[in-house]
Amino acid sequence: MTTSAGPLDERAGSATVAPDRHTVVGADELLRHPLRTRVTHWLVAIFFVLGLLSGMGIYTPWLYKWLTPLFGGGPMARFLHPWFGVGFVIAFAFEFFNWRGPMTWTAGDSRWMRRMKSYALNEEKLESPDVGFFNAGQKMYFWVILWSAAVFLLTGILMWFPEVFGRVLVAISYVLHDVAALAMLGSFIIHIYEGTAQQPGTFHSMTRGTVKRNWAWTHHPAWYRAATGRNPTEAYEADQKKPGKE
Repeated sequence: MTTSAGPLDERAGSATVAPDRHTVVGADELLRHPLRTRVTHWLVAIFFVLGLLSGMGIYTPWLYKWLTPLFGGGPMARFLHPWFGVGFVIAFAFEFFNWRGPMTWTAGDSRWMRRMKSYALNEEKLESPDVGFFNAGQKMYFWVILWSAAVFLLTGILMWFPEVFGRVLVAISYVLHDVAALAMLGSFIIHIYEGTAQQPGTFHSMTRGTVKRNWAWTHHPAWYRAATGRNPTEAYEADQKKPGKE
């Protein structure tokens, strides 16, 4: 599967077709996520939301009348919910194999964690020079989703066939399933915030597949250096000297 974490072709510059043949990269942009990466990511998101809504409708009586009609009623929501889960797990499996390399934890990620408060409050204009394609927060989210998906899959199978596995295992599965759902929901909310309000321009990478170069050197300096062969600090300083910059 095509990975979006590799060095980029500098020839994909001025309004031409990117290396994945489907993404147009503007003159002041870099390819962030090829089409296959974006499709996989949105499939993961869609199946997660469908599973979340159908599951909440089944699980919570006061949401039953609001959410289950979206799926054709309670019985149909109950029927579809595990299949949404299967779709989520399969889609995320593709995403895992796509991103397992750049999601590896490094010493730089441990240093990033110690300054996570400054990152969350946007106290620094530039990220640490060793922040690559993903920062430590994004990697944490990825691994939370991975382990939660594993719990979802195992407990979901037990809950899907209760007559096979027995009452005790099924009861334990309900608890673990709910814990994993809460962990994923909390992480999902943070993920949306980080990809929109906290880092403007990030959402564009999952719709168009590209980011502005100033976004790249600001949030992922090491990736910018690998992708362009240029010094991110020097790029930032040169940008600040342009007319109209304070």
